[in-house]
Amino acid sequence: MSANPRMRSPNWRTRAVAATAREVQVQRFKVEVVSGPNRGQVGAAEGTELSIGTAPGNHLVVTDPTVSRHHAVVTATPNGFQVRDLGSTNGTCLAGYRVDSAYVESGALIQLGETTIRFDALEERVSHPLSEGDHFGDVLGQSPPMRRVFGLLERVASSDTTILLDGETGTGKGAIAEAIHRLSGRASGPFVVVDCGAIAPSLIESELFGHERGSFTGADERRIGAFESAHGGTVFLDEIGELGPDLQPKLLRVLEGKQVRRIGSVAPIPVDVRVIAATNRDLRHEVNSGQFRTDLYYRLNVMRVTVPPLRERREDIPMLVAHFYRQLVKNADAAPPAELIMRLMRQPWAGNVRELRSAVERAVLLGEAAATDGMHGAPAPRGDNTWPEMDFTVSFRDAKESAIGCWTRVYVRELVDRFGGNLSRAARAVSMDRNHLRDLLNKYANGAPSTSAGSSSGGGEAISALQGKARTS
Repeated sequence: MSANPRMRSPNWRTRAVAATAREVQVQRFKVEVVSGPNRGQVGAAEGTELSIGTAPGNHLVVTDPTVSRHHAVVTATPNGFQVRDLGSTNGTCLAGYRVDSAYVESGALIQLGETTIRFDALEERVSHPLSEGDHFGDVLGQSPPMRRVFGLLERVASSDTTILLDGETGTGKGAIAEAIHRLSGRASGPFVVVDCGAIAPSLIESELFGHERGSFTGADERRIGAFESAHGGTVFLDEIGELGPDLQPKLLRVLEGKQVRRIGSVAPIPVDVRVIAATNRDLRHEVNSGQFRTDLYYRLNVMRVTVPPLRERREDIPMLVAHFYRQLVKNADAAPPAELIMRLMRQPWAGNVRELRSAVERAVLLGEAAATDGMHGAPAPRGDNTWPEMDFTVSFRDAKESAIGCWTRVYVRELVDRFGGNLSRAARAVSMDRNHLRDLLNKYANGAPSTSAGSSSGGGEAISALQGKARTS
């Protein structure tokens, strides 16, 4: 369960984060163990986050065996102080109720396994510098959350430090990774991207490390992997959380040994690369569930940068809309209509900047009213996705099924589009079986829902009619 954020203090925004021209001041907070094996132990936050668990990398390390390695995290957000469970075994409880996330106030008692901690907000604040610019490479943002990210990236871009970018899908992690490369000392070298979630598991090792001719069926010629190709430059491992457990130790050896071995070869090949990884998951959750190696997590988590979602930096929307509008109309002096900006400012943007750009593109092509067509939570679009007319000559069940079919057609189209046509990633994002998603695509791809599970056209043709680029890898 998640606690209702309306129950928090109305002054959280000003108390939790207060911005100035060149810095952001974050109110400090602490947690203290009040019962359990580590009673009296205190952890105080120096930034916006304080993690709790038994693993050495946490801000507050406890020895209680009922507490998970990465159990919970407390974060100072613009909306207040939030405690969030990290997929722990025994859960995080407030007032006797198990919660996934909740906003807390001073004095709150948080139960982690058999350990109880007390949360307290402190009077002092910690200052964090903001970038003086409103962009980092091609990434735009004038809000304090983004300028804080820019300020951090400006300090680390020139180094060879491994960087882990985390944030929701569509926040611009790929663009940030490319900007880091361009502003680094490796800018003249290659920038190689590997999408770990879009490559079949049977091919990912060859994609990363390469293979020799004849090393497996279908290996008709030698292949140079991403790490070799990126020699002297940067390799960007997108969606690193999708990397299978069997490949994680191999990647760890490459990161630590700075050399690769192609499949079918025992000869080590030295590589000089900087690694930037990105994920839309919290890898600490994956570590707890056993899906991600602890040692690989720490090797990637040298410098962790969280990219805020668009809903937490709404003041950036007019700037982004203007930028995309000029790009799409191919006129550097063009300005988007004020009505369009106001319409887009009111939207939730679950798909973040990527979804915003799609909305601006629809507005340019079809007019302002089309900008929010088909968005999650928005009215259904006109045309072939118009809500059916109310027909009171049919039964309630038939009318209901018709309306659900219309909604489902819009939903699956937007879902697959949001994940670039990748069915596996789209299905995982909404906890749906991939085969069920494919069935829905086949059923609803050609307009009105069919009356049977099958479709008159083949599966591939139906998907093409809907999306044109659906992938299952």
